[in-house]
Amino acid sequence: MTVQDPDGKIYQVEAGFLLDASGFGRVLPRLLQLDTPSNFPVRGAIFTHIADGIVAGFDRSKIRITVHPQQCDVWFWTIPFAGGRCSLGVVAESSFLERYSGTDTERLQAIVAEEPSLQTLLANATWDTPARHITGYSANVASLWGRGYALLGNAGEFLDPVFSSGVTIAVKSASLAAGVLQRQFAGEEVDWQRDYGAPLRKGVDTFRAFVESWYAGGFQSIIFHPDPQPDIRRMIASILAGYAWDQTNPYVKDTARRLAALETLCTVA
Repeated sequence: MTVQDPDGKIYQVEAGFLLDASGFGRVLPRLLQLDTPSNFPVRGAIFTHIADGIVAGFDRSKIRITVHPQQCDVWFWTIPFAGGRCSLGVVAESSFLERYSGTDTERLQAIVAEEPSLQTLLANATWDTPARHITGYSANVASLWGRGYALLGNAGEFLDPVFSSGVTIAVKSASLAAGVLQRQFAGEEVDWQRDYGAPLRKGVDTFRAFVESWYAGGFQSIIFHPDPQPDIRRMIASILAGYAWDQTNPYVKDTARRLAALETLCTVA
């Protein structure tokens, strides 16, 4: 493999196997033309760090997810840091974000102003860091592995920032790949599709069902239901906490059907 370092020096690296953990750089998918179109609409995010000015007494220890009052497929994150600072961002389809003019900071401020509770929470905020944006972050690939390589985490597939599924998928992909590769280097015959590609996609598809339902509004009807059932709540929380491969969980084993049925019950109720 030919590598060029930040100083422009070019050199060769030889290896028995390559694990691509380049994240959004997606080195091998670009070089080998593995990218395939995402099934999701083109979405974008505008984000920054602020001195939040949140009043004393408010619980800053939790990540806050806020849904736009008129657009259920538009949501905000507020992630608290030490020293009275937080990460703030909004995710929406590109067509929604394009309605707002000005700098990225001005656009983010305008959208935040449309959500009353968030606007009140951040009334004393100092916007001291220029906002940035990213568009079209969802990524698919034709295959998660090939002769002499495998794709890990965001280098392979990235669904969406909601539920932070990217972190879980990255860790799971590394764990699966390391096990298969260890066996291969030990001389065992392995099947990368059976032992890596297929099992990894099972968990990715579980997360995909929840992401799709979130943006359609169905999963939000479950989350915001006034009378949640503790057992079901625990099963769903387990998946979102990273146990998307746990086949003892009915919402992993039969995700689409059970999620659709639960959406119907919560909507009717």
